[in-house]
Amino acid sequence: MNDQDLSTQLQATIKTCIENKTPIQITAGNSKSFYGRNVHGEALSVSAHQGIIHYEPTELVITARCGTPLTEIENTLNAHNQMLGFEPPHFSSTATLGGCVASGLSGPARPYRGSVRDFVLGCSIINGKAERLNFGGEVMKNVAGYDVSRLMAGAMGTLGIILDVSMKVLPKPEHEITLGFELSEEAAINGINKYCGQSLPITAACYDGDRLHVRLSGTAEGVSAAKTLLGGELQPDNTEFWQRIREQTHSFFQSDLPLWRCAVAPATEPLIFEGKQFIDWGGAQRWLVGEEKPRTIFNKLAKLEGHANIFRNGDRDADIFQPLNGKLYQLHKQVKHAFDPHNLFNPGRLYPDL
Repeated sequence: MNDQDLSTQLQATIKTCIENKTPIQITAGNSKSFYGRNVHGEALSVSAHQGIIHYEPTELVITARCGTPLTEIENTLNAHNQMLGFEPPHFSSTATLGGCVASGLSGPARPYRGSVRDFVLGCSIINGKAERLNFGGEVMKNVAGYDVSRLMAGAMGTLGIILDVSMKVLPKPEHEITLGFELSEEAAINGINKYCGQSLPITAACYDGDRLHVRLSGTAEGVSAAKTLLGGELQPDNTEFWQRIREQTHSFFQSDLPLWRCAVAPATEPLIFEGKQFIDWGGAQRWLVGEEKPRTIFNKLAKLEGHANIFRNGDRDADIFQPLNGKLYQLHKQVKHAFDPHNLFNPGRLYPDL
């Protein structure tokens, strides 16, 4: 089945669901099916809608269909010494480009190179009226006004079915190392914020409870100069270490207790919660494993002007994401209604009535 035939079939399915008032659970690789609230709807798979549509290495842009495996995207880019700069987590060999964008999840490089949303240049979707819509383009100069395509990043499929996406890509760094520093938590937070205020080629920084790990990427000369300035101990497993963080195979994440993802300002002092913590993104992302009450965490993060969500192992019929205040909640409802007026797509995945 070609692209046009599958798109037409999806539109026909959505029209039928509108007529029958049948909610839809969008599926593909299901590598991130654990994330978000439970969805009760008829499964609609888009995994067959795959393939790279356009890739010209000199343009630093790749366009592919939503069901295209992330491994295919990354292998294609790697052959030309290029990469997805935000280092998307896979969590499974079945991860797809559509799921990558819909989940909005980024890896260790997110604060230094940008998030998923920053790399989306354009997309095609089918909305809740069964209309095919195109947003953005394949180059930055084609993007005028508010970039609606980036609304799809992190929307968890609640605004429509992503058909294809154009992503900006980056050249892979010439040289890369990781340095380790034995520090206290407070010293690690202060240290990385100090380092990031300097012109250093930092592309990842995390603290595991004992040691601050800082990744340097760039030219051999630039990385060497930064290493001389920072000191620290050279870590032997540079690539493997950051992959364990990205894919959550590091020992910290091996627990059946609820895993919380907390976002705060990078310089925020250590969070006081029961349980174990892991600091990523140079202090901006704090992972928490423990049985602290959700309301306690939500309230604490709100006071810090941050937000939190249960990432794994929580009650998926309860609040998973930080509750929204009145005006922000109304804005979300208005956007949802504009794209999906019949509330068809992944209803309740983010919030009970969105």
